[in-house]
Amino acid sequence: MGWADNHVQALKEGKAVSFRPHGNSMADKVESGQLCTVEPLKEAPEKGDIVLCKVKGRQYLHLVKAVKGGRFQIGNNKGRINGWVGLASIYGKLSRVE
Repeated sequence: MGWADNHVQALKEGKAVSFRPHGNSMADKVESGQLCTVEPLKEAPEKGDIVLCKVKGRQYLHLVKAVKGGRFQIGNNKGRINGWVGLASIYGKLSRVE
């Protein structure tokens, strides 16, 4: 069970979600504790989008670093790459940070 399971379920039902992620891996884009709103995907994300996703069994609110052949490279804002995923592993896109 991951920290975002309830959010992922709501996104799959077509609902937007809001939460306050903690950590510094997305600093300068999303600061620890800021209120983030994520919307269900309407189209495939692009490089630079921030998405709620699952990579290698872990859930992240991280950046799409690259797109290649229907696969998406996920990483943080500090240079770390989490890995490549398909569209089915991306649940929503960040729409607002407060």
